[in-house]
Amino acid sequence: MTTPICLVGIGKIAVDQHVPAINASPDWILAATVSRSGTVDGVPAFDDFERMLAARADIPVVSLCLPPVPRFDYAAKAIAAGQHVMLEKPPGATLAEVQTLHAMAQAAGVTLFATWHSRMAKGVAPAKAWLADKTITGGHINWKEDVRRWHPGQDWVFAPGGMGVFDPGSNALSIMTEIMPLPVHLTGATLQFPSNRDTPIAAQLQWTGNFTGDFDWRQEGPQSWDIRVETTAGTLTLHDGGARLLIDGVEQDAGPDREYPALYDRMAELIKTGASDVDLAPMIHVADAMTLGKRITVDPFEF
Repeated sequence: MTTPICLVGIGKIAVDQHVPAINASPDWILAATVSRSGTVDGVPAFDDFERMLAARADIPVVSLCLPPVPRFDYAAKAIAAGQHVMLEKPPGATLAEVQTLHAMAQAAGVTLFATWHSRMAKGVAPAKAWLADKTITGGHINWKEDVRRWHPGQDWVFAPGGMGVFDPGSNALSIMTEIMPLPVHLTGATLQFPSNRDTPIAAQLQWTGNFTGDFDWRQEGPQSWDIRVETTAGTLTLHDGGARLLIDGVEQDAGPDREYPALYDRMAELIKTGASDVDLAPMIHVADAMTLGKRITVDPFEF
């Protein structure tokens, strides 16, 4: 039996990933969308969230693909209406507001799922299993991409709450916090802020356990989404955002690629069991970087 779901925020990530994942799932039917600009062919469209809530009380689930800053108000309204809620990553603009949403969902008896899609990349689960009994000696994150390619003209990513390079960087942090057998904590950071922007365009991070990270939103040409973990038993590497797994340079069979479909599988399971999943570990590292980071001003950035 399919469950009606409303998708809010019909931008690039919704069209490229969420819509195909919902349409391919036996658990869901896309029953409505809410957006000021985008629509999905054949699906009833609203340009106002409250009007959708009033008109479609038959829809028990909403998936929010909005930028982080406005997301809290939408999620709070959905929870108050008795709806289950999925949150695109990062789940909010602040840690406290997501904790508030979690408490609201618990009080209302509905599911809240703070998704981290990169954790569902096909190499992540086997990487976690391989590392589970290993002794970590160090590692490095190399996460560099072109903001003009992936967020063309989207100034909100450089506004307060947009998180800058940590918008994609949180993907790497979600993988790191998933696969490491023991937690690490930040010991230092350098953050590069364009002189005309409010969030960083690049960052270098240092954690306990000889683990480091290099994040940059200015990389043209081939994009880099790599994590290396060194152990006493060998070196594990995740390439292509977790889609490829290598052990000592040998490619491993990681199974099918179901990154976004797996998120919707997980949401269906959470609703069925009456549970929520609100892991804020990746956002904690972002907040710590903003707390510990040394700020360096760099050249202005324009799209």
